[in-house]
Amino acid sequence: MDHESHPPQPDPARLVPRKAVLRAALAATAAVPVALIGGPALARTLTAGGVAVPLTPACDDGDHPTPPQTEGPYFKPNSPMRTSLLEPGMAGTRLTVTGYVFGRSCLPVSGVLMDFWQADANGAYDNARYRLRGHQFTDSRGSFALTTIVPGLYPGRTRHIHVKLQAPGRPVLTTQLYFPNEPRNNTDSIFDPRLLMTVRDAGGAREAAFDFVLDVPQGPGPTPTPTGSTPPGGTWTVGTTYRAGDRVTYGGRGYVCLQAHTANPGWEPPNVPALWRAA
Repeated sequence: MDHESHPPQPDPARLVPRKAVLRAALAATAAVPVALIGGPALARTLTAGGVAVPLTPACDDGDHPTPPQTEGPYFKPNSPMRTSLLEPGMAGTRLTVTGYVFGRSCLPVSGVLMDFWQADANGAYDNARYRLRGHQFTDSRGSFALTTIVPGLYPGRTRHIHVKLQAPGRPVLTTQLYFPNEPRNNTDSIFDPRLLMTVRDAGGAREAAFDFVLDVPQGPGPTPTPTGSTPPGGTWTVGTTYRAGDRVTYGGRGYVCLQAHTANPGWEPPNVPALWRAA
């Protein structure tokens, strides 16, 4: 069972709805993924009754990044790269989770590694394979979309989805996402209302939305992520597609790839521990 005390709550007076404006601008300047059309985009700003809800978390020029939470006992590295965790015959209510990842100045962050894992409809985790586990990267607009099922319950916990996020060259954030109006939210010692998704029913399925704020310093300009440069030596190379288990050298040391990815500037080992482990 996971255990963690409640972190302090943010001051509601500081919540500034800049992200809603940014979402509209991002949608207007680029093609919107199919998963966002007419669905979860509405869920970000309205409840089922059409009432505006507070943004969770706030993005107000430097305050209140998404709070961390315990990893728990069921994380496994080397998850497959995929945006859908559904498999043939999988029981459960289909769930689509969409959103954006922002930095401290409310600019979207592209290329963020997002690794999701969760329980199945019966509340069980697959520790033998990679069922209901997978990772993806935010696109050029900082957006992501995950297709999965609503997780089941197990003793001591409310419904939740685990996620690790890592912007290029930045530390890993480990946290959890929660569902509103769950009876166990009140008895789960880890539950944090700042991590509630906005959820609505959608023809027998459910659609959810959540926007993350990472502790990524950002200045003015259109490029929120570090550009980096080609490494001065070794076999690690920008643009190379690596698979889990691949071995490289960088800076005179050997490393093993933990998760499949395409190398970007700023992702050199050992800068990104979610991708590389010293051999």
